[in-house]
Amino acid sequence: MNAIRQLREDAKMTWIQEEHGWVAAPEDIVDALSSEGFVECKRATTTSRRDLRPTGGLWQGVNKSTGAVASTVWVESPSRARIIVFITIDGDALDRGAPDPGRDAGRNE
Repeated sequence: MNAIRQLREDAKMTWIQEEHGWVAAPEDIVDALSSEGFVECKRATTTSRRDLRPTGGLWQGVNKSTGAVASTVWVESPSRARIIVFITIDGDALDRGAPDPGRDAGRNE
């Protein structure tokens, strides 16, 4: 998954160990997954009652050629200083220590 690797290399997604998630723009992650062949099948956002701004959301996509499923969930911190994004590919979390993302994703054996 070259697009995710490129986001890491360009420092557009940064691992935050204490959160066990990535600081990233959710649309960058969605765009990267889409460029890797994942087609959106679900998207939703949540809002706060106070200002109705999005405070989090989720996106799921499936790669029709491999059958792999990618999911992202994001949460905006109360200070709005950063957005934490959690990513899974076929149920395996993509974290800082993960090998090349998608290397085996969707492999039908």
